[in-house]
Amino acid sequence: MIDLYSDTRTQPSHGMRRFMAEAEVGDEQADLDPTVTALCERVADLLGKEKAVYLPSGTMCNEIAYRVHCRPGDEIILDRTAHGIIAEAGGPAALALAMLYPLDGVRGQFGPAQVQSAIRSGSRYEPRSRLISIEQTSNWGGGSIWPLDTIRAIGDVAHANRLSMHMDGARLMNAVIGSGIAASDYAEPFDSLWLDFSKGLGAPVGAVLAGSADFIHEAWRLKQQMGGAMRQAGIIAAACLYALDHHVDRLGQDHENAKHLASGLAALDGISLDPSLIETNIVFFDLEPHTPSAPSVAAQLLDKGVRIGAMGERRMRAVTHLDIDRDAIDFAIKAMADVLRT
Repeated sequence: MIDLYSDTRTQPSHGMRRFMAEAEVGDEQADLDPTVTALCERVADLLGKEKAVYLPSGTMCNEIAYRVHCRPGDEIILDRTAHGIIAEAGGPAALALAMLYPLDGVRGQFGPAQVQSAIRSGSRYEPRSRLISIEQTSNWGGGSIWPLDTIRAIGDVAHANRLSMHMDGARLMNAVIGSGIAASDYAEPFDSLWLDFSKGLGAPVGAVLAGSADFIHEAWRLKQQMGGAMRQAGIIAAACLYALDHHVDRLGQDHENAKHLASGLAALDGISLDPSLIETNIVFFDLEPHTPSAPSVAAQLLDKGVRIGAMGERRMRAVTHLDIDRDAIDFAIKAMADVLRT
């Protein structure tokens, strides 16, 4: 099966599995797991923050960060397509008791003027603007990379209005490799952010949330409260350390494969796609009206051994990752051509 549904479908490599099996472990809940400690220290250093905490998922990173930053009834400003809105089961409302102010960005990105206009006046009748959340890269923006100048400008607006900044860093390292900008430079304007390891970096479990020492102290309390504390977690944290050493630079291959896929798909009759928009490893495309629906095409592709996500009646998404090589991309393009012909 050529699985282009998501980069969450990656399998641990043989080298990663060996490294996990040999990891030194302890009780991470009591700060006694040396591998977890090493991972948190390394990510904090990578992102230029004081401290970090290892969590089971990026979603938990977002939810804990929202709870640390917000009081009940506070408002979070984010893009309408952000993960916190579309893919966290209402977590910001259920767990942080926060309201969400969605902005209509372009390819998942909004600007400082939009943020300024969204900030509440301070009237006692309004919710209080508390946090700005940015997703790097933007998933529903087609893997688009937020420009650093835009992030800094938004940060200036936020801090001038005493708002905090949070980054959903699910694919931050894709942005780093795609832009050549250091992770610490992207991280500098943010009060909190996290790095995911279970997507393009190929680890099976986990993300690391970073921020100030005070922020992480409170995040740890919420980790315990929300049931995210673990024990001998060094086995899975070792996979994340391995990924930092072996799977970061190779993300560029995923980006090249995504561009190759986009070019091949764009050449097919029945597909609407601009390959020049592909910046990282995510390819969104639309099926034209004379073709079958996206769910139908997805089902026919599956019969041919290719899994691509149907994201609506006409929209589809393919995501490249370390288990997909150029031959697999060519096979997927041919399979799509066959489906559209029939």
